[in-house]
Amino acid sequence: MRRTMRHLVLGTSAGATALALVTAGLTLTGSASAAGNGAAGAPPSTLAGVADLVGWATQNGGTTGGGSAGTTTVTSASALTTALGSSSAAVIRVSGTISCSGMLRVRSNKTIIGNAGATIAGCGLNINGDRNVIIRNITFRDWNDDAINVQTSATNIWVDHNTFTNGYDGAVDIKRGSDFVTVSWNRVHNHNKSMLLGHSDDNASQDTGHLRVTYHHNWFDASTQRHPRVRFGNPVHVYNNYYRNNSGYGVASTSGAGVLVENNSFEGVADPYHLGEASSGPGTLVARGNLLVGSGAGRTGGSVKSIPYAYTPDAAGGVKATVTANAGAGRLSL
Repeated sequence: MRRTMRHLVLGTSAGATALALVTAGLTLTGSASAAGNGAAGAPPSTLAGVADLVGWATQNGGTTGGGSAGTTTVTSASALTTALGSSSAAVIRVSGTISCSGMLRVRSNKTIIGNAGATIAGCGLNINGDRNVIIRNITFRDWNDDAINVQTSATNIWVDHNTFTNGYDGAVDIKRGSDFVTVSWNRVHNHNKSMLLGHSDDNASQDTGHLRVTYHHNWFDASTQRHPRVRFGNPVHVYNNYYRNNSGYGVASTSGAGVLVENNSFEGVADPYHLGEASSGPGTLVARGNLLVGSGAGRTGGSVKSIPYAYTPDAAGGVKATVTANAGAGRLSL
């Protein structure tokens, strides 16, 4: 079958230029060099370790959670609340379905791991000013606030291999000067507001120089918006995520943020990434190496600070298969 090809230049405003090759509804963006777009150069494409910590949570001394501390298995909301609120380091295993409401406070130095089929229904986890927390392998559903809320200068947080569905507000919201966070290998489906980074245009004094987050290998499965919606953080790194049929938008860079959108796969997303959102003014956004299938071109502009950590992005053409096979709860034996 013959295919008609044409070349398209994307995002020429504010100095960011991406070259796209459009072939039968499929677009590969991002031939601009690192020197031309203000972001760090990326190493060659290869499959990243599915269980490995990568990104901003490796910085600032790293993220170890409860480490080798003793393990507590919880099966009720009261037991979970007590374990999370302890001032001691701990590994907390969630077993079965725990029904709860509101937000449960998580104190520092905790690893929270779901056993097979573990579900937290009705409530969320609140990391408020604490540090060094890992949350993995849990299904969150029907929460009545946020599923995971990271706020008030919380640092070194890793949210990995969870599933989020049918909640009220954010699946993973990060705000109020929090920093050094990695959000990886999660699945969001049947949900509207996925991941907010920075809660208000009026919070620059607390947020500027912070809100540095890596989002990688997440599956935004027909979720509506905020994948993520970013204020002030720079550089925020969004790479190797799979976006499918997101009816609102993919990534928004606003309020002076700087976002690198790299080697992601967008399928059926009319608005994959843009500058500004609602009443929030624009940030900057550099896009490179993204695969756009039946999707819009996206909007870029400006430069983004260099990524300081080592990482190896997968080629965008393999992201869909890799992410759908490995993202979400129940994909790892922990």
